[in-house]
Amino acid sequence: MSTSTPLECDMLVLGAGPGGYSAAFRSADLGMKTILVERYGTLGGVCLNVGCIPSKALLHVASVMEEVASFEDLGVEYDEPNIDVSRLLAHKNKVVGKLTGGLAAMAQMRKVTVVRGSGRFADAHTLSVALTTGPGQAATGETQQIRFKQCIIAAGSSAVHLPFLPEDARIVDSTGALELRQVPKKMLVIGGGIIGLEMATVYSALGARVDVVEMQDTLMQGPDRDLVRVWEKQNKHRFDRIMTGTRTTAVHARDDGLHVSFEGKKAPAEPQRYDLILQSAGRKPNGLAIGADQAGVTVSEQGFISVDAHMRTNVPHIFAIGDIVGQPMLAHKAVHEAHVAAEVAAGHDRRFDASVIPSVAYTHPEVAWVGMTETQAKAEGRAVSAAKFPWAASGRAIANGADYGMTKLIFDETTHQCIGGAMVGPSAGDMIGEVVLAIEMGAKAQDIGRSIHPHPTLGESIGMAAEVFEGVCTDLPAAR
Repeated sequence: MSTSTPLECDMLVLGAGPGGYSAAFRSADLGMKTILVERYGTLGGVCLNVGCIPSKALLHVASVMEEVASFEDLGVEYDEPNIDVSRLLAHKNKVVGKLTGGLAAMAQMRKVTVVRGSGRFADAHTLSVALTTGPGQAATGETQQIRFKQCIIAAGSSAVHLPFLPEDARIVDSTGALELRQVPKKMLVIGGGIIGLEMATVYSALGARVDVVEMQDTLMQGPDRDLVRVWEKQNKHRFDRIMTGTRTTAVHARDDGLHVSFEGKKAPAEPQRYDLILQSAGRKPNGLAIGADQAGVTVSEQGFISVDAHMRTNVPHIFAIGDIVGQPMLAHKAVHEAHVAAEVAAGHDRRFDASVIPSVAYTHPEVAWVGMTETQAKAEGRAVSAAKFPWAASGRAIANGADYGMTKLIFDETTHQCIGGAMVGPSAGDMIGEVVLAIEMGAKAQDIGRSIHPHPTLGESIGMAAEVFEGVCTDLPAAR
């Protein structure tokens, strides 16, 4: 059943994740009458409701628990923690609620109309929304037609569900894992990417023993292997098996657990029993789920929508941003694309021209990287130098028990410009922004090294890595 009166707007935004709500708010700030459609009951999309934010709330708890446990070696002892999962879950939900409530208030202040439901295009100027009742997402059976002059598609992505896995409550994706339905004794993570490793960190801190299976030869694709090796050494205690170069072949759900068979380089000979399986095999764009073809928008077989530098699709008045336009599927990329799309729609001359986009694994320790890696440079035959500053020479890192960490900067040997950087250790994600700015501004090694960093901090390792490249670092033995 359709509602009788179609809504009309200057700008329709489909999807209210970080990119979507940023697009809607910017459009409203630029004077457009804006409607925001969201299939989740609250604003924030996957990231805020069942992804980035709730996982970080739990990762913070896990990090503090593990740091406290290590204090025994320093002469400070605590009793074993008593974990109340229901209160931990309430904490996570409170964090999410505070943020979603703030977004709802900002939408109201900007007079952005929020329509709750799943939207599909009827034509190039009409979206049909199957309405839901709110946060519970119960369908009302009604549809709302929305007529728009311009549109920004921010419909995001969904977790890939492996077809050979049986339907069982003990098999979850990242959304299910964040519900903390149980703390298993034995857990399998299928997929050695960032999401899987972050959730492995949480469940390990809560007492689970974890196995990871990954088809690629290494975990955490993206950063250079020297940083990943540091991470692996610090996380040995967490895993019984890290099965790289191995794939899952069968899962049998039985009363006593989930029995899993493997094949590959590190596959155990016999099936293994688990209490919980997290399938973390990547995400797929939602381009094929929104009827974009009815609006004339071209969508690939994989569900991606192509856009130009102004974030326009092949239909000039329809834009697209975020996960649905391609990798990397990161919230901070989507937000910047959102601002470009809204401003171009309002008549401004804007382009999405970010030189680099940083990535962070919020594990313990964190791994952060941006720009060209040493591995990539070698593969392309580019003349670069990798300048490393080991945190074993950092007074702050030693004081914090983080002397295993490392900061690495990549410099072009001809221009001496910084073209990449990475670090592994606590607060790596907070520090990588300086490297992003250095690359975007075309900073050279001298610019970074001669910028005075506060002491003692982990951040001064960035300046010292630049000094290593210049051969003037006095906190390390003199280069021969």
